[in-house]
Amino acid sequence: MLDFIRRFFRTLLNPWVALGALGVAVVLLVGTGLILFIGPPRPAPGPPTAALTLIPGPTSTVAPPTLTPTLPPTPTSGLPPSPLPGTMGIGAYVQVFGTYGEGLNIRSEPRIGATVNFLGFDAEVFEIADGPVEADGYTWWYLVTPVDATRSGWAASNFLTVVSNPNP
Repeated sequence: MLDFIRRFFRTLLNPWVALGALGVAVVLLVGTGLILFIGPPRPAPGPPTAALTLIPGPTSTVAPPTLTPTLPPTPTSGLPPSPLPGTMGIGAYVQVFGTYGEGLNIRSEPRIGATVNFLGFDAEVFEIADGPVEADGYTWWYLVTPVDATRSGWAASNFLTVVSNPNP
């Protein structure tokens, strides 16, 4: 048995076995050191995040006026007509309709090329203060907002309908 132990240690103390064991130890130490210094593997990136885009709603911007050569407006009569119930005339109340959300241009003069003062929107009520004036193929009425006299101007009757007095 003693002979067996001597041969075993002689085999282990062989220079080639010792160098091989030392090489394996160096490889294991370098591998462990790299893992410790570089760190654990990083996780794969997650699913992409969604981006939110805000789209502003429509605004009530005034359409630029188109320049069209026109003749001066000509009133149809010198006396203001008194409105019958359900008809347009001075003192009658009218409501904007049929613009499909685009609004009716309320102008400074009764003609298409006149400056747009503001937009009258569908269902907005006005009182007729002057007119009618025939110009550019339209019948124009001078409208005033019942609650704000500064909101006034000329509008084509094609987009107006007579309504009862909003303040009975």
